[in-house]
Amino acid sequence: MVEEIKDGAVVSLAYTLKLSNGEVIDYSEADDPLEYLHGAENIIPALEQQLIGLHIGDAKQVELSAADGYGEYDNDEVEVVDRKLLPKDLNLKLGMVLAISDQEGNLSEAYVREISAQNVTLDFNHPLAGQRLFFDVQVLDIREATEEEVAHGHPHGVHSHEDDMFEDFDDEDFEEDFEDDDDVDFEDFDDEELEDDNHSHQN
Repeated sequence: MVEEIKDGAVVSLAYTLKLSNGEVIDYSEADDPLEYLHGAENIIPALEQQLIGLHIGDAKQVELSAADGYGEYDNDEVEVVDRKLLPKDLNLKLGMVLAISDQEGNLSEAYVREISAQNVTLDFNHPLAGQRLFFDVQVLDIREATEEEVAHGHPHGVHSHEDDMFEDFDDEDFEEDFEDDDDVDFEDFDDEELEDDNHSHQN
């Protein structure tokens, strides 16, 4: 029996995530907890470190800097693309998510920040980049991971979150700013066709 949070433990959490202005960005309640494999980086590593040694029933408030969360906002991660490079039948909307494939086949998510007659501004920063994060966490359960779970790097329980919001933020949590209705894959998108001098971001 595992009595405290440590590597190899499957942990069930109830949590609330807020920004510095008090806005609740995400949460998971006791009847639908976040379940993760500790030590496998299923959640933000800096948060994971803060949970080591906690027991069932423990509660903790954790504050993470932007650097320890989703990173600082990087203006170089903003690109301006000629609309001619995008599919003609693409119904562009502010805030929609695009899955961009480079020449090596690597996929990256970008948000449509601006749309003009000639160009589309894509933001490759995580939606929470540059934000200080405030977590209220309660430990609901701790158990030893199975060999299969350790091998796969994530829990297999009913409430398991292999790709939870800590790693792949759910855009529905940003409905005020991002109104994405569908993801679009640009399988033949060529990064070299981006405008070379368009790396500025208008705040």
